[in-house]
Amino acid sequence: MFEQLIDTVNNLVWGPIMLTLLLGTGIYLSIGLRGMSIIRIPYAFKQLFKGRQGSGEGEISPFNALMTALSSTVGTGNIAGVATAIGIGGPGALFWMWCTALVGLATKYSEAVLAVNYRETGAQGKKIGGPMYYIKNGLGKRWMPLAIMFSIFGSLAGFGLANTVQSNTVSQVLATNYNIPTLISGIVMASLVAVVLLGGIKRIAEVAGKLVPLMALIYILSTMAILLFHITEIPSALVLIVDSAFNGAAATGGFAGSTLILALRMGVARGIFSNESGLGSAPIAHAAAETNSPVRQGTIAMLGTFIDTLIICTMTGLVLVVTDVWTGEAQGAAMTLGAFNSSLPYGANILAVCIVLFAFTTMLGWSYYGERCAEFLVGPKIIVPYRIIWVVGVFLGTQMTLDMVWKLSDALNGLMAIPNLIALIFLSPVVFKLTRTYFAQPEIRAETVDHER
Repeated sequence: MFEQLIDTVNNLVWGPIMLTLLLGTGIYLSIGLRGMSIIRIPYAFKQLFKGRQGSGEGEISPFNALMTALSSTVGTGNIAGVATAIGIGGPGALFWMWCTALVGLATKYSEAVLAVNYRETGAQGKKIGGPMYYIKNGLGKRWMPLAIMFSIFGSLAGFGLANTVQSNTVSQVLATNYNIPTLISGIVMASLVAVVLLGGIKRIAEVAGKLVPLMALIYILSTMAILLFHITEIPSALVLIVDSAFNGAAATGGFAGSTLILALRMGVARGIFSNESGLGSAPIAHAAAETNSPVRQGTIAMLGTFIDTLIICTMTGLVLVVTDVWTGEAQGAAMTLGAFNSSLPYGANILAVCIVLFAFTTMLGWSYYGERCAEFLVGPKIIVPYRIIWVVGVFLGTQMTLDMVWKLSDALNGLMAIPNLIALIFLSPVVFKLTRTYFAQPEIRAETVDHER
């Protein structure tokens, strides 16, 4: 009965109504921002490169805030999630992932702007923020039930989505590829996570600042190599992606065929699940940034969606299409593995390294999100116990079968979006006003014009 209840909740929170709400919020914010989230992408990259040194109050540099946020979004979803979308919805699902990311830029931007604008100084003297704080401080005390709801879902969701599930994935990869016992991998992973968590957000950000660029570079270079081996197939692959986005994809090989609706649904669902735009997780990291401008940090934050979906997921999707593995019997991560094995020497080993790094950084990033949510509910006394439970969960995940945990974490992750989207819609006038004021400053206008020239 419990499993049936979770399935029902999942069908609702990841069904057409919620996906429409997530996508609709992004479209509304994009229009309200007058396309700023797309037009200002070059400006955002400029701020990112300048953001290695913070300016203002906060705990971590603007650059490391983005790396911490990316550590939780760039994960196995970029490998298995894209493959699942294409395996069910056909190549056209990748086109709808692109569309989702383009409107998701505005959502991620707005989340970070509100997170910095309404952040607080916590009991330990550190800057803290996120959806629970912009609900509390932006919407007022009568909206506190929404803030509490978000914090409950956020403090629990990570134990499935980014803790037990990730450690289980790593342990299975290491056991299959290198015959490493799950007991050993569990002890090592739990120990490494514990060492990082002891240092709090500063150490998490430092590790993320080094590992995230490294793992992204390894993965992007690997996929680029595969694409170079199949360079003549890229034009036809792009045509197939666009065509099947509007006309569906016919059955071929082991692929059962798909309709426009199926491609649209899978592309939107996997796109949102991959970059987490609208779910409210990333703004928790951006609230800790050393910055005196919510808008400047917002422009950096929206690059998370750009890098995660428009770069990394695109590379995965193109590799799956040009190698033609999407028409076979393999699904999920096995499909991506087939593409790597067929095109690269030591392809399985390269993908295994990527999966381990992606999963490890996801465990670190989400530990901070869950900790902040728990602190909002209980206070700073919960921080140490939460970290201990998190480390134990990392080990237990390597020793469990997690089908039910996957379903439960999906439901909790989706439920986080409801209070966050309500807050984004009601506080959107604040985002629009802050954005107009910022870009109307003579020095910012001059900097933007010079850069665009």
